[in-house]
Amino acid sequence: MAAMTIFYDGYCPLCVAEMRQLQQYDKQGELAFEDIQAGDFAERFPQIDPLAADRILHGLLADGRLVLGLDVSCRAWSMVGQKRWLRVLRLPLIRLIADACYRFFAKNRYQISFLLTGRRRCRPCELKRR
Repeated sequence: MAAMTIFYDGYCPLCVAEMRQLQQYDKQGELAFEDIQAGDFAERFPQIDPLAADRILHGLLADGRLVLGLDVSCRAWSMVGQKRWLRVLRLPLIRLIADACYRFFAKNRYQISFLLTGRRRCRPCELKRR
C-alpha cells in the first residue's frame, strides 16, 4: 500500500505533468495516483469529495489523514527525495503567501496551462499504470 494517494485533475495538463514527474521519481512505490475525473472515482473513493478535490489538491495518507494543497506537493516531493527547496513554502510567513498563490493557480489552472503549454485541457491525460 502506498504511503500517500494523490487525487489529481486528469484534465489539467500541468497537474498531469507534475504527477508524471512524481511517478518517475517514485522508485519505492510510496505514492499512488488517482484521477478525480475518472468515471468511477466517486464509487472507489466515497470519502473524497470530487468537487472539493477539484478546487484543491487532496492527498490521503496511509493512516487515513487528509492532506491538502501545497502540503500534498511538498510531502510528495519530499517522499521521492526531490525538490527539497519546497520545504521553504511551509515556513509560517511564506506559507500564507504560497498558499494564496496556490489557490490562485488551482482556480485558474486551465488558463495557466494554456499559457504555458498551449493546451487548456487534456481529455483526460493518462498516467502510466505500474
